Amino acid sequence: MKISRKVKEILSHYESDNPGTKANLARILMEGRLGGTGKLVILPVDQGFEHGPARSFAPNPDAYDPHYHFQLAIDAGLSAYAAPLGMIEAGADTFAGAIPTILKVNSSNSLASAKDQAVTGTVNDALRLGCAAIGFTIYPGSDHAFEMMEEIRELAEEAKAAGLAVVVWSYPRGDALSKEGETAMDICAYAAHMAALLGAHIIKVKPPTAHLEQAEAKKVYEKEKIAIGTMAERIRHVVQACFNGRRIVVFSGGAAKDLDGLYEEVRGIRDGGGNGSIIGRNTFQRPREDALKMLDTLVKIYQGKE
Repeated sequence: MKISRKVKEILSHYESDNPGTKANLARILMEGRLGGTGKLVILPVDQGFEHGPARSFAPNPDAYDPHYHFQLAIDAGLSAYAAPLGMIEAGADTFAGAIPTILKVNSSNSLASAKDQAVTGTVNDALRLGCAAIGFTIYPGSDHAFEMMEEIRELAEEAKAAGLAVVVWSYPRGDALSKEGETAMDICAYAAHMAALLGAHIIKVKPPTAHLEQAEAKKVYEKEKIAIGTMAERIRHVVQACFNGRRIVVFSGGAAKDLDGLYEEVRGIRDGGGNGSIIGRNTFQRPREDALKMLDTLVKIYQGKE
């Protein structure tokens, strides 16, 4: 595998990692149609755990089959495919080596009220299945946030020692946050920074809005005249919060939305210096041909062609 100059530059930012971990990061960064550019589009399919099978897959019944998602990610030329244990096990042999995989090692479900996630996979599972990375969600602001941080601290140490990369989903939520506050500018940047501090190689957060949730933070944003008026400006600030661009930051697609809204959001991510998108429901809830067409446009946006 030839590694581009841009990817070598990105890998140089991870100064404590062993060759195995850097090789797995390179696998993801060099894969697919965006390989070598420093940009990523990843397909995550953990929504069955989060929302249940019908809410996740009934809009496009082909998506009940785990093989569908592997093949979709491969055919679209994506960077990686992320899913919980059972989904990856169900296609691990058929698609071995075909696309980098990320094992999501914790998950929540909509039957529970606690803002928490159970550990549902291990580093050994990821190694057995040939994954390039583990993925883990933290909920900054939750009553269980400290426990989740301790869990990823232990798992990240084990993963890095085994040569795997670490992806952290950092989704603020909790009684102290309003619903609007979960995607507020100050909160998203804070959540992204926490993931960087916890040792994540790749950080996933939601695209931030211009809302400022914390009174003390709002004073600083206003005093320092931090630009947050456009999506590109807000993305740029999140990237700055992740060690001034020394960590890979990708942004979720969130709930299903119209294509024009999605494309506009992705252009903001690109223009703000974000590394890419990790889009699940907006992909697999569409018919396959529609999903491929949409992903083709996303790739072209990150290539600067749209």
